[in-house]
Amino acid sequence: MTMAGWVSDAHRHLGVLPAYPFYGGPAVNPDLGARGTVEQLLADLDAERVQRALVIPNYGVPDPDIAFGFNELVVEAASRDDRVRAALWVSPKAADAERNARALALAGEPGVRALKTSFLLGGRVGDPDCRPQLDRIFAVAAENRLVVHVHTSPGAASDIDEVGGLVADYGDAVDIHLVHFGGGMSGHIKLAGSRFFDWIAEGKRVYTDLSWSIGFAPRWLAHEIDRRGIGHDRILFASDQPWGDFASEYHKLLAVTGDGELAEAVFRGNFARLYD
Repeated sequence: MTMAGWVSDAHRHLGVLPAYPFYGGPAVNPDLGARGTVEQLLADLDAERVQRALVIPNYGVPDPDIAFGFNELVVEAASRDDRVRAALWVSPKAADAERNARALALAGEPGVRALKTSFLLGGRVGDPDCRPQLDRIFAVAAENRLVVHVHTSPGAASDIDEVGGLVADYGDAVDIHLVHFGGGMSGHIKLAGSRFFDWIAEGKRVYTDLSWSIGFAPRWLAHEIDRRGIGHDRILFASDQPWGDFASEYHKLLAVTGDGELAEAVFRGNFARLYD
């Protein structure tokens, strides 16, 4: 690798999920390479020369106990190696209130730097039933100076039109990391076209990464950062392993950031400021 031999990875998962019949098909394990032990995770960091990593419970199977059950594992990983920063899985759903209480009790553990939530498994930003849990999640984040990680993808409850409501409601007081930069064509255009930069100009504490981004998005975002003169301190490298691929995500960003100040910020500096 370049970049003086190491990078910081702002989003990767730990935990092995059971096979599941996604979208009505047969039971499958699409997340090849999922790691179930701290030892396996650390071996990957060694092989990929990752100096810092935000490690998040693996999720995606619609059984809430599975993702919540990996919280102790990521806390253990953070306690065993200083390269690891932990993100705790939390849920916006009212049905997960007791699970959230147990998860948020870990917020002060050494190495915990973020709370991760997603609407892929249910709930919506505008659903009144979700508001008490969202208020609690962001209150704990503010109290403990944690980042809130939120999945984005086009359409439905994870669309930036929906998730952007969290930036409006909580982004003045809490750092919010919008994972995947909208996650696809419409999200990229909404964010790079104006919305991401508008939030920065308004003083919102908003960050993002380019994992899952499609062809034009990294190049356009880098162009807009240069043209507007803001945003260079809000972009982080993330592999999203095992759902993403480290090498392809790395080279995709390297191609548009080069080896100057933007690359230093994206691959190392912004992670240090946000998660160290």
